[in-house]
Amino acid sequence: MGAFTGALRRSGDAGFSDAALANIFNGRLPARRPAAVLRAADAADVAAGVKLAAAEGWQVSVRSGGHSWDAWSLREDALLIDLAALNGMRYSADTGIAAVGPAVRSGLDLDPFLATHDRFFAVGHHPTVSMGGFLLQGGMGWNCRGWGWAAESVASMDVVTASGEAVRCSETENADLFWSARGSGPGFFGVVTEFRLRTRPRHRSLTRSTSVYPAELAADVLTWFSSVRHEVDASVGLLAVGAAPSGLDSPVVIIDGISFDGGPSSLAPLETCPVADRALKSTVARPTDMGELFAEQSDGSPSGLRYFVDNAYVTGAASELVPAVAPALADLPTSETFTILSDFSPQLSRDLPDMAVSLRPDLYFAAYVVSRGPADDARCRSWLDATMDRLAPFSEGCYLGDSDLTVRPDRILSDAAWSRLQRIRAARDPEGRFPGYLGTPVQ
Repeated sequence: MGAFTGALRRSGDAGFSDAALANIFNGRLPARRPAAVLRAADAADVAAGVKLAAAEGWQVSVRSGGHSWDAWSLREDALLIDLAALNGMRYSADTGIAAVGPAVRSGLDLDPFLATHDRFFAVGHHPTVSMGGFLLQGGMGWNCRGWGWAAESVASMDVVTASGEAVRCSETENADLFWSARGSGPGFFGVVTEFRLRTRPRHRSLTRSTSVYPAELAADVLTWFSSVRHEVDASVGLLAVGAAPSGLDSPVVIIDGISFDGGPSSLAPLETCPVADRALKSTVARPTDMGELFAEQSDGSPSGLRYFVDNAYVTGAASELVPAVAPALADLPTSETFTILSDFSPQLSRDLPDMAVSLRPDLYFAAYVVSRGPADDARCRSWLDATMDRLAPFSEGCYLGDSDLTVRPDRILSDAAWSRLQRIRAARDPEGRFPGYLGTPVQ
């Protein structure tokens, strides 16, 4: 025990601090630090690390890519298992299955790799999001509106359990772990060392329509958006964005539709806004590509900034919901901040597979608030708190990937799914080797 192909660093060792903070995306770092960091070289290292943690009396935390806003991998008195080296990719043309390590990055690794095989998987929007945390949270990827959660397309996975055993998980093997892994996020009680993903044929065209409106039209635009979204084809990823683009004096509201093989006709409803003549800029059915989309995401939310992030699944009559949402898109605390309101209505008419992901968003609101320094944190936090308080009457829960349960506890699973997860956790991790969530979900 304790002999690793990778590197183990305990608190006080040379390089420990760098190892503990490696790849953390959010520049607003918490004070928490682990007892040791294992940069695992392979699944055998992961299994040995879990056993070492048991011998030392540590819990186990996991980092695939470091993109979680509250740095979930940083836990006191824990062994942090860093999976950065588990980044292999394979594709089988016979099955259409791609096998990927948890550290494989959405837009920098997996999408270009699948493009060489003329295949596609609905990866995370930001190119540096790694597949581990993304899939465990359910995976709100490209056109989740039409295709559903990325976790629905996980065929099987390899998991190191809380006892240090390496097992295969699928709908027929260790089905309880497979169910739990697809949506429990940082509450999962194991370490996924490989995912096998059902890919789809790659799109032949990407077509995009975008309109930019002055902030004072936010209520008019959102009222129209609340209605027109039901007319837009499911091939289109559709959202409203509040942002302050460079070159403009004030925030704007952007309506953005990206069609995967639906063509210009799928975007035609977006040309019906009653205040379209007052748009600052519009582009209709313009061809685009994944490289451009990933670059835009990277430029819009670069690593190292001081982010405060929260979200809510919201629903309600436009007459009540729009007055609550409009200020969050039109009145931003800093020019680097952006907010989104994304439509998921096509998902409400279909059944979900049996997995921990269990809440059904109609609309998804998320705020990505960027503070300009520690002295600005309180003001930014206050803006975000006020925004989420205003949306609380319309909220049905939240998405783990953009949540901060330490500040605002919220519902993350259905009541039945939460109860089931706790029963499986008690059976699979009776000693509490995996610490679960930072903060307490409301269930």
